[in-house]
Amino acid sequence: MKKNIKIYDKKSVSIDEQVVLGDNVVIHENVVIRGKSEIGDNVEIMGCTYIIDSKIGSGSKVVASFIEQSEVGEDNNVGPFARLRPGSKTGKNVRIGNFVEIKNSVLGDGCKVAHLAYVGDADVGKNVNIGCGVIFVNYDGKQKHRIRVCDGAFIGSNCNLIAPLTIAEKSYICAGTTVTQSTEKEDFVIGRVRPVVKPGRGGKYLK
Repeated sequence: MKKNIKIYDKKSVSIDEQVVLGDNVVIHENVVIRGKSEIGDNVEIMGCTYIIDSKIGSGSKVVASFIEQSEVGEDNNVGPFARLRPGSKTGKNVRIGNFVEIKNSVLGDGCKVAHLAYVGDADVGKNVNIGCGVIFVNYDGKQKHRIRVCDGAFIGSNCNLIAPLTIAEKSYICAGTTVTQSTEKEDFVIGRVRPVVKPGRGGKYLK
């Protein structure tokens, strides 16, 4: 309490003795912090968050998320309902939104993974946008492979990146594209199938 730590409901919060808390930390209801975790200065941990053997950088906010054996950088915004699995590490000013899973991956400064995405076994550079529904396909049924995404790349919504491959600097992957080969700098990649429209067939089918 000498560090201006505020805990809203001590009865619902569980913090192991070896946990290190910084200054001006705010902890809301139903939070569990386990193992050798370190919470930086000016961190806010919202309710229903579970942290084990992880580091949360100064100025970050974690909302209703599960973080295990990972490192969250400074001024990150995590959650709600995000999961960071072992081996994950983020840089500064990273956004990890709702229903995002990060596994054994590194995200550089300024990255945004806003919602409904899986980033596994990846090395992601700085200022990369990863859209809704993006899947890093890291497992071929026998082995796991890594994916590299370079600085400034844009991955549109509902894309599949099939490992192993490299998305080069400032490449633009259009929404709905499955990428199976590496790109060159500033490539524009689109892999959509054109729809076939059959007038009136929908109504007949629904009958």
